[in-house]
Amino acid sequence: MPAPLPSPIRDALLLGAVIPAMPLALTAARSLDERRQRALIRYYADAGAGGLAVGVHTTQFAIRAPEHGLFRPVLELAKEELDRADARLGRSMIRIGGICGPTAQAVAEAEALRDLGYHAGLLSLAALSGSDDDAMLAHCRAVGEVLPLVGFYLQRAVGGPELSFRFWRRFTELDAVAAIKVAPFDRYRTLDVVRAVAESGRTDIALYTGNDDNIILDLLTPYRVRSGDGWAEVRFAGGLLGHWAVWTRRAVEHLEACRACSAREAGAPAELLRLSAQVTDANAALFDVANGFAGCIAGLHEVLRRQGLLEGIWCLDPEEGLGPGQLDEIDRVARAYPDLNDDAFVAEHLDRWLSG
Repeated sequence: MPAPLPSPIRDALLLGAVIPAMPLALTAARSLDERRQRALIRYYADAGAGGLAVGVHTTQFAIRAPEHGLFRPVLELAKEELDRADARLGRSMIRIGGICGPTAQAVAEAEALRDLGYHAGLLSLAALSGSDDDAMLAHCRAVGEVLPLVGFYLQRAVGGPELSFRFWRRFTELDAVAAIKVAPFDRYRTLDVVRAVAESGRTDIALYTGNDDNIILDLLTPYRVRSGDGWAEVRFAGGLLGHWAVWTRRAVEHLEACRACSAREAGAPAELLRLSAQVTDANAALFDVANGFAGCIAGLHEVLRRQGLLEGIWCLDPEEGLGPGQLDEIDRVARAYPDLNDDAFVAEHLDRWLSG
């Protein structure tokens, strides 16, 4: 078994945090822009994010390709900046690294993350699509021998396999499981995971929303599930989201507002229900829903470019960019919902983040 999560990290994960999925900062030559990559991490830390996910979909899976060779360098750079952030802020940020591929690759990536001091691995099962539950659970078990796991229900539109309630119920029996990112963009499949965690009786598994189409409502909803002779209630503790890689200061405020509402055990006020619809509408533009999520990474880059955090919207794949009409949609939601951005906060600190 891997070493358990340090108590402060475990407690922070269970309490709930904003965990942005880190974008990759590139130059026009599509090489790593270290200066702006460091500035991004400083932005997330100062915005109040409780952690960072590195090497995940938003960081671009192609960093693992031999021709780019960026997986280890990006992990190392992020580690350095997170070490500095911990020292500067006097708190420990949750460090999650993406893990993908078949079992041999996934175990090797988990070992790299462990050696660099990452706390847990976000385990994509896309490479095992078509495998049965036994094969997928054996894969999870092998990776979990190296590093605590954050399970990942990735939506099918971007390559995630369909995972049954039975799979998730058995997954919750793995001692290495620390959290689950629920991101099928599907209420029925979300309930499968919620029910599995509730029926497991485990209170040490943190649920994190990755449902970009339902962020605020996931955070507000008390999920009450029949378990044995009684009822179990579980909630999403926080979010691990590509959407929260932009306007992160506002995301921290949104999580705090949802947590305060839950603590009052009162019905969600109309203002939070309105916010939910606005965030979902904005996400549709940022993630390029109209074009089947083709521009989901470039859309985030465009917001960060406008704020000055990125120089451009380049992706490792020269063919990857904004979808048709996406720029107009980003313009629309920027005009419609000015309260969702944190432009003033970024402008106030940008020079410091870039100078380091």
